[in-house]
Amino acid sequence: MRLHRIDRREARRIAVRAQLLDAHRATDLLTVLDRLSFLQLDPTAAVAPSADLVAWTRLGAGYAPAHLRQAVERDRTAFEQFQHLAMVRPMADLGLHLAEMATCPEDPRRRAWLKANDSFRRDVLDLLRASGPLLSREVPDTSVVPWPSTGWTNNRNVTQMLELLAARGEIAIADRVGRQRRWDLAERVYPAGTTAVPVDEARRTRDERRLRSLGIARASVVGEAGEPAQVEGTAGGWRVDPAALGQPFAGRTALLSPFDRLVHDRKRARELFDFEYVLEMYLPKARRRWGYFALPVLHHDRLVGKVDATADRPAGVLRVHAIHQDVPFDPAVTAAVDAELAALASWLDLPTVTHAP
Repeated sequence: MRLHRIDRREARRIAVRAQLLDAHRATDLLTVLDRLSFLQLDPTAAVAPSADLVAWTRLGAGYAPAHLRQAVERDRTAFEQFQHLAMVRPMADLGLHLAEMATCPEDPRRRAWLKANDSFRRDVLDLLRASGPLLSREVPDTSVVPWPSTGWTNNRNVTQMLELLAARGEIAIADRVGRQRRWDLAERVYPAGTTAVPVDEARRTRDERRLRSLGIARASVVGEAGEPAQVEGTAGGWRVDPAALGQPFAGRTALLSPFDRLVHDRKRARELFDFEYVLEMYLPKARRRWGYFALPVLHHDRLVGKVDATADRPAGVLRVHAIHQDVPFDPAVTAAVDAELAALASWLDLPTVTHAP
């Protein structure tokens, strides 16, 4: 297998195209889900929830948050999963996760707790079979051994049991009431007859799908998927999706969620885009450089700045507190960013964009 030598501009363009952020927009949510492999769910809505913002940047004004809820809760073309983070995945990928789910939990402490609370587990399954779907507060705590923790999960026995049973594929998130999850037996949420792909094959396929969604990545992220590459000006090896090589590129301007996969790997963003970013919502206000939920700005194949903005829904205003230019904006970039802000405000149904003096 030959080694591909790629300059950084081409590497950036491969990454942008792979994430559906070039000029050729996707036309439906399932296409976006299939390519990205998941949408991360995060409740922060300073501008909009991340999953919706990510979908909007790919689909434009035709996307509405109700489309994601319909895919998960009614059409069952997608499912909600909680691993180390909450996400929505295409239902077509369920079989790639079932074999590993059946071995959960791998952590000895959780495995021991689940074994000690087997009667609690059976109580939950029996209740859901008779009455589901249910919110967590509607599930009685019949634990024998409380969940031990020095953190906020201490003695949150029902939540821990529900999440462990979901991780094992015994129950699933049926829908949500507001932000609260409703749980049901997996057999009533997942399609009947879904076959579990063997673990090793599933991991290889997931690595291939992850590389397809990123275009170019380190082996630590995608394993042996794709083909080896070296990127000009970076140390060490990369893996590249061979189907992404040599493709034409047409760019556009986009305002990205801080959780967008184009920028989620901060080291990769520095290496390929010379882009520095820290999500500052967890920092005290006095220590923030860019803002609580600053939106990275993509212009064609460069990440050129951040927009500190807030959706003030009671006032009907998208408030732009600051635009941080990593490189000086020329008139074309300024106009493109202003147009994206106007499009974002329109999508959010906010009549006005205001800029801080």
